[in-house]
Amino acid sequence: MNAYLAQLRPMERRLVVGVALVLVLVLNWWFVWPHFADWGRLQARLAKARTELARNTAAAAQTPALQAQVNTFKSAGESVAQEDQAIDLMRTIQSQATACGFSIQNYSRAVVRTNDAFFVEQVQNINVTATEEQLVDFLYKLGSGASMIRVRDLELQPDPPRQRLNANIKLVASYQKNPKPAAPAAKPSTPPAK
Repeated sequence: MNAYLAQLRPMERRLVVGVALVLVLVLNWWFVWPHFADWGRLQARLAKARTELARNTAAAAQTPALQAQVNTFKSAGESVAQEDQAIDLMRTIQSQATACGFSIQNYSRAVVRTNDAFFVEQVQNINVTATEEQLVDFLYKLGSGASMIRVRDLELQPDPPRQRLNANIKLVASYQKNPKPAAPAAKPSTPPAK
């Protein structure tokens, strides 16, 4: 390269160096400068990845405690066969109503909801006519027992002689889902004997 530049006149050397400099600047402008921001984006991605790694590591460290809570939830509540859950709910409601001194005038068919991982919800609508004390006692006894029954909706109106209350009550009971039995492991096939 030096031999080539030595043969040129001073003005030609300046022209060759100038063209080479312009070529280097154009190539830098075309290929290098658009990637100046890549380092900042790379640093941001690295920081985000480290934050996510720390969060996932902390979540993984909580696995034993969460598994203990899941086991507690699985064993919570009484176990009632799925086909007997609607009957058990109605039996509980009727026994509490009888214990409080009134009867259920009307009830609808129970609706089943299964959108929870551990529980099945049975929804039961009932209509009752009772005094204030009987109704409060009934609702208190439903909530204080071992059953997982709660009131979702409650509509109250006085009856025509205005001595009792007509109540439309939507009750929801949560029953433990029956765990599905584990599938038997497939037996490995043994090669035929020779």
